[in-house]
Amino acid sequence: MKILLTLFMLTTLATTPALATMKTVTLSVPGMTCSVCPITVKKALTKVEGVTKTDVNFKKREAAVTFDDTKANIQTLTKATSDAGYPSTLRK
Repeated sequence: MKILLTLFMLTTLATTPALATMKTVTLSVPGMTCSVCPITVKKALTKVEGVTKTDVNFKKREAAVTFDDTKANIQTLTKATSDAGYPSTLRK
């Protein structure tokens, strides 16, 4: 019985996906020039799989994005904004 339990636990651990880590990054989006731009940027970012929260600030020309790092990365985020017409870079 102990052997079966041990085998079950090992199999479960081996097939369990890696735990997701939520990351938050800030992107610089200098091309936002009007009050409608943040809406477009936010819409583009929220369509990225793994993104759970976006906060776009027009005055600062930046977007704070929270995402699951097993489903998205900085390159997919910057590609999404660029594809929407607003190239972005990671703010340091």
